[in-house]
Amino acid sequence: MSQADKLYRNYFLEYASYVVRDRAIPDLVDGFKPVQRRIMHTLFEMDDGRFMKVANVVGACMKYHPHGDSSIYEALVNLANCELFIEKQGNFGNFLTGDGAAAGRYIECRLKPFAKKVLYNPEITEYTESYDGRNKEPVLFPAKIPVVAVQGTMGIAVGMSTQILPHNLIEVLEAEKKALRGKKFELFPDFPGGGIMDVSEYADGKGKIAVRARLNASDPKKLVIEELPYGVTSEALIESIEKANATGRLKIASISDYTAEKAQIEICWQRNVYSEDMVDVLYATTDCEKKISVNPLVIVDGLPKAVSITQMIRFHAKHLVEVLTAELENDKKHLLERLRARTLERIFIEERIYKEIETKKTQDDVKKAIIDGFVPFEAELGGEPLNDDDIERLLKIPIRRISLFDIEKNRNEIAQIEGDIQTIDYNLAHIVDYAENYLTELEGMVDKDQFRRKTEISSFETLNAKQVAVRNMDIRYDQSTGYLGTNIKTGEPLLKVSPFDKIFYMKTNGEYRVVPVEDKVFIGTEGLFYINYGDKDIISKEVFTVIYRDKVRDKSVYQIKRFRISAFSTDKNYSVVSGPKAKVKKMSIWPSAIITMKFKSGYGYKITEDTARFADFPIYKSPAAAGQKLTAKELQSLSIRQTKDPSTSEENEPTLFDGVEDDGNS
Repeated sequence: MSQADKLYRNYFLEYASYVVRDRAIPDLVDGFKPVQRRIMHTLFEMDDGRFMKVANVVGACMKYHPHGDSSIYEALVNLANCELFIEKQGNFGNFLTGDGAAAGRYIECRLKPFAKKVLYNPEITEYTESYDGRNKEPVLFPAKIPVVAVQGTMGIAVGMSTQILPHNLIEVLEAEKKALRGKKFELFPDFPGGGIMDVSEYADGKGKIAVRARLNASDPKKLVIEELPYGVTSEALIESIEKANATGRLKIASISDYTAEKAQIEICWQRNVYSEDMVDVLYATTDCEKKISVNPLVIVDGLPKAVSITQMIRFHAKHLVEVLTAELENDKKHLLERLRARTLERIFIEERIYKEIETKKTQDDVKKAIIDGFVPFEAELGGEPLNDDDIERLLKIPIRRISLFDIEKNRNEIAQIEGDIQTIDYNLAHIVDYAENYLTELEGMVDKDQFRRKTEISSFETLNAKQVAVRNMDIRYDQSTGYLGTNIKTGEPLLKVSPFDKIFYMKTNGEYRVVPVEDKVFIGTEGLFYINYGDKDIISKEVFTVIYRDKVRDKSVYQIKRFRISAFSTDKNYSVVSGPKAKVKKMSIWPSAIITMKFKSGYGYKITEDTARFADFPIYKSPAAAGQKLTAKELQSLSIRQTKDPSTSEENEPTLFDGVEDDGNS
């Protein structure tokens, strides 16, 4: 490998790694991509309780995100539309219709208290330098819930992608509680647009789901789509319906879209078409039903990894305990500092140690006097001697505060601090109980109605278009022109077909073929003997009997061949007879019949009439098998009579072209 190749390879690997970790794939810990994390950090910095213009937030975030304002704006709108951490005001678009948000200068946002409760704690957050080294940004937020499981995400990186579906917040918090206790739980997606979902193949977030629109078919002539499948807009859904209508799969008179805050698409049907008959057709032929494959790829310890939903919840249950422990220990540290400060202050004033420094001339003498004055009280300070910070804090106490010092108030404050420390110690000793109560507190901070489950979990068979296709088109054959199809105006209707059918036909010259349903296809003018749907299970059940004339050793003989057709390819021509001299005389699909042969006079035949039965001849598995001799005599006529057994009477032949008398000529 040349030096240039090595250089390009290294550059590509560095770029790919950057895209994966720093742009497209969220981190498991806080569930954010870098741009989302920088937006939240900017909002924490700017938060004053009031709404802020989105344009201002985008501008402030640009000092952390080096990829331009449009990516920040789009990510902020998407975060706000999740309605988990950001409260929005103005037109943030409509996921039902696909309409975009208004410009950033017109819309506003602010943080919800829930965001600070879940994400914000600068004292236990690790920070790093921003891209230009002028600011600090968080490496990861100490998130207390699996944000990526709640909000969902989608991203495309170099050689990999992620697709995680959103889940119900309340259900996620309840699952995290169970994970804290080591109990089993099960989570399934929940979409803001509602709909119906089959999770039989979800595989704990590593498989796929089927989603359906919610249809109201109570009115037989008007069907209303009330909820859309996840990821489908009303515009895209209507486009798919109109496409199905144009191909004849649906029969729509009109379609109207009234979608605003809720989905409402009304479909009116043509005459003799009813809503209940069209429900399965809509699911099979339009975007009313979709399958979504999921790939829960996240960053774990700096590397991309596929993590199931259960693993995410269990990770965050453990992570919650770690974060809460760190917060409690940090709070205890501050309380101990306050307790020491209040104790030092009480001793310094109550024991009048401040009097000892009034006559001191130098800084060292002042310091020594304070240290000496506290020697008898070291036990009250936990055995820790005074340090420079303690002395500096005591020297900054103003004389007014000393003169007005309230010993009782100080003691009460110390008692309160000691009580708070005991509470923290108890919570640290019962950290799982504390974590569970914390999650319950989070549940109480959100609107239960807003975060109720919207998507119904059900089980349904995924339909394809062929399964529900309506056979409402006539297929005709015009022997004078040789054309077969649904757009032929002459000839008798032969079959009712749908656009998904295939047609098997056999002609009177012994040729047969399978073709898809088309407006017009040329098959020749020889005439049809048999036509049916081109499914192998239908055709293979038929037993074809062919009587044909062939040249054998310069002598014409009549052959008979009985066979099944078990294999064929679409649009390929086949023939049941071979040889340039072969000519078909009779075809039949009767299971049992009697053949009557009358021979020509003038040939010296002692017997002028003979009979044979279909049952006298074997049934071959393939039409390519050689036929058997029926007779070598010249025929005056040849006829076939269907029978159930030798004693039955004649019946009509159930074919398109019945066996007519043949004069034996040709």
